[in-house]
Amino acid sequence: MNALVAPEPLPVALSAEKTSLLARLVDGLAADELYWIAAWSAARAGQARHGLRRADTAPATAPDPSRLTLLYGSQTGNAKRLAEQFAARSESGGLPVRLIRADAYPLRELAKETHLLIVISTQGEGEPPDDARGLVEFIAGKRAPRLTGLRYAVLGLGDSSYPQFCAIGRQLDERLAELGATRFAPLGEADVDIDASAAPWSVGALEQARQSLGTATPATVRSATVPAPGGRGLPSREQPFAASVLANQRIVSRDSARAVHHLELSLEGSGLRYAPGDAIGIRPTNPPALVGQWLQALRLDGGEDVAHAGRTLPLAQWLGQECELTRLTRAFVAAHAAASGHADLMRVLRTEHAAAFAGLLASHQPIDLLHRYPGPWRASDLVAALRPLTPRLYSIASSPRAVGEAEVHLTVARIEYEAFGAPHWGAASAFLSALAEDATVPVFIESNDRFRLPADDARDIIMIGPGTGVAPFRAFVQDRRETGARGRNWLFFGNRHFTRDFLYQVEWQEALKSGALHRLDLAFSRDGARKTYVQHRLREQGRQLYAWLEDGAHLYVCGDASHMARDVHDALIDIAVAHGGHSPDAASAWLADLLTQGRYVRDVY
Repeated sequence: MNALVAPEPLPVALSAEKTSLLARLVDGLAADELYWIAAWSAARAGQARHGLRRADTAPATAPDPSRLTLLYGSQTGNAKRLAEQFAARSESGGLPVRLIRADAYPLRELAKETHLLIVISTQGEGEPPDDARGLVEFIAGKRAPRLTGLRYAVLGLGDSSYPQFCAIGRQLDERLAELGATRFAPLGEADVDIDASAAPWSVGALEQARQSLGTATPATVRSATVPAPGGRGLPSREQPFAASVLANQRIVSRDSARAVHHLELSLEGSGLRYAPGDAIGIRPTNPPALVGQWLQALRLDGGEDVAHAGRTLPLAQWLGQECELTRLTRAFVAAHAAASGHADLMRVLRTEHAAAFAGLLASHQPIDLLHRYPGPWRASDLVAALRPLTPRLYSIASSPRAVGEAEVHLTVARIEYEAFGAPHWGAASAFLSALAEDATVPVFIESNDRFRLPADDARDIIMIGPGTGVAPFRAFVQDRRETGARGRNWLFFGNRHFTRDFLYQVEWQEALKSGALHRLDLAFSRDGARKTYVQHRLREQGRQLYAWLEDGAHLYVCGDASHMARDVHDALIDIAVAHGGHSPDAASAWLADLLTQGRYVRDVY
């Protein structure tokens, strides 16, 4: 019989609050999982001791000519994850790294840097992530210093289904060269299959950085990843958890133009933890009807075995579970142009036809190309040409304080429409909305450290979330209610019709009655003679909204990046001009300062 042994006192005591939180986090974990956490914590402690601190909390230190400064700008967490992996690999290989989030970097230090690596994503129509706007504007602007003593490299992240693929990475790479800096590695570009794209570049860039810094390659390089005992560990993007479906409920009327579903998933036994503001990653499968369209259009046999990337699977399985079928990319357009030999398709790829190419990406799915420009494909060539099916992220619509730590909610708008005479679907939304109760779905948690409730619960919050963008604000209101937060909560919500599309209507009405929600402004764009959106409501309430912000409120925006977020941003500038007495330029600077302070944050996609 094993006796219980009291733990020895730790060298640094945690506060009672942190000890209680830690106890809740590890409660119920198996012994091998506890050992994994201990090993992971020890590794993180070693990294911190050698200078690899958390980028968003580490105090700034002066540039060191013997160390690589690694900056990242991340909207959804991918650039952050890659930067942390690169930093850990560098440290493990004996190359000291200073890892900093872009908005925490003192811009005055850029002139003193000797070795710099930037990992940065591009959002929507060629915009930088919110946490890197200041850095990008500074480097692009007149105040940027000459950088003749700097050696640098840039890794851009993007999505080749958008015309402005990796635009910010390219701009920074070119601008740093204009300022006199010298590349120690060529520009790297990673598509949505990020790890496959970035890994080869990272290996080369690390070696080139080591050579540039004069750091010898160690005889033995320690692994930068702590292995899980017995191959097990906490679920991750690479090894998701099979969450069972507790509920799947349509939350709009039957005559609504778009079906929206509320899903509740069980995380029981996963070890996963989340906070309001985080996202849940879903690994979907493609709709069977879409797979059928592909096989029919190309006259291929779904049962044919195809070998690719070290695996052999039937073609139908590749198309259903492994390949991206709903997002058109430049690479696939080029491959199909070569396969089909259509001159029109080849022409649209040329630089001078950028507008036509952008229109093609916006209006067509890959299946539309197969129908419009028919051409022969071999099954093996097709699988090789398609990019991998990647996870989709959904803002979490629940607080663990309200629903329990073993449960998570999400809000899904099913994408389904007719185009070019055929039905079209969104991969993840079709997959999720069709799930029956007790079915399982592969999930992981994607942390979003910027999109957080104020640490001071007396601060007011303003939430702008039209459509399914309201999801994280359901979590915010739940959490503030459970903690008894003293600050006020103001929600702007919009959709098409009050009677058909008012998501979580009963909950918001109850929150108003109970005092968990203090203000609710609604914009239903199709209910009146003139379309009304959330930005119109913002302007109508501009005086009070500006007063809340001047009094210290935090402002949150979630939803569509290409139109809504931009329109809201413009409305906020107009409000600062009208009610703050700012000039347009000063209003833009005021809003940029809110971004820098972390009091204006966006979760847009």
